[in-house]
Amino acid sequence: MATYRIAANMEFVRSADMDFRKGVAVAAELGYDYVEPMVHTGWELLSEVGYFHSFSMEEDPLLMAEICAAQGVKVSSISGHSPLMKPEAAVDRLTRAIVLADAVGARFVNTDEMLKPDWMNDEDAHQAMRYTLRRAEQVATRHKVYLCIEPHGVYTKTSAGLQRIVDLCPSPWIGVNWDTGNSYLAGVEDPYEGLERVRDKVLHVHAKDISFDQSEKERGKVTGTPVGCACGDGVVDWERVLKILDPLDREIIFSVECGTIDQARRSLPFLREVIGARLAR
Repeated sequence: MATYRIAANMEFVRSADMDFRKGVAVAAELGYDYVEPMVHTGWELLSEVGYFHSFSMEEDPLLMAEICAAQGVKVSSISGHSPLMKPEAAVDRLTRAIVLADAVGARFVNTDEMLKPDWMNDEDAHQAMRYTLRRAEQVATRHKVYLCIEPHGVYTKTSAGLQRIVDLCPSPWIGVNWDTGNSYLAGVEDPYEGLERVRDKVLHVHAKDISFDQSEKERGKVTGTPVGCACGDGVVDWERVLKILDPLDREIIFSVECGTIDQARRSLPFLREVIGARLAR
């Protein structure tokens, strides 16, 4: 039987123009025990001046751990989203994210295929992704960190497409980060049936709800969205999601991916109630 932990994906402070340090403090104030930081390479301007929450991988990874420990929270996973079809960018970014995750005690790095270049055909795209994943998997294996691919793009909008990418590099260290909102918005297949098809590979969940208004405007027209609404305010059937995942014999992170501080505040008690006794202690 699966057990669950709840984390705050740091995107919830993006609209508040907060840096990583302030965002972690807010997550702690809201009652979250875990956070999912976003990371980047180089020195991103808005982060450097304190207006964006992403954490630079040029910094000492233990600085991230220090900031979180000061607020009494832990790092559950790393948002290391990288363009799998662009190895020259993704290999360095993913491998560094995996090393950072290990250094701060997180066991998951999340990514997706991102955008497909217009000049690239399907065969070339999957060959490029295979190369990226094989390079990253070697580092993931050494550090015992799971690399999780989520539905968000032209290939992962279906469970079959997602499974195909996971299978490009067969490994116990490569699995699925199921995004409840993206899978719903894609509108290509029933998102719950899709989840059932890839369930055995699910290691992590982006708990993203989709408002009824956004559903009406965008479902079937997009393959994903940056953030959702408060969990419980939208279209996602959380009881059904949990029923599908419950048979898994492992602990699963539900990382809340919403757009505002208020939405993060309201998501936490909702998920605690719906998960109930299945919440890890």
